[in-house]
Amino acid sequence: MATYRNRVTFTCTVSDTAVEANPQGKKIVPKGSLLDESGVVKNDGTVVGILAETVDVTNGPQPGSLIVEGYILKDRLPVAPETLAIKALTSITFK
Repeated sequence: MATYRNRVTFTCTVSDTAVEANPQGKKIVPKGSLLDESGVVKNDGTVVGILAETVDVTNGPQPGSLIVEGYILKDRLPVAPETLAIKALTSITFK
């Protein structure tokens, strides 16, 4: 996150689909993950936002906060966004 000013977030449901358990047996979706409309972690043209906080989905889908507008430092994301993902996130400015 480059700045919290001008950040717009919405509540979302973070899916546990395709999330691998860590050595402690927990399924964690890290802050900065790119999510599609159904809350699945993706890195393509279907993404609609960036997860604002880390979410534990060990016990199934959980609520989260999705950034849909603002300034993001892409070097600080857990996975570098693909070109298609950047183009899909039209209201987010990557620095």
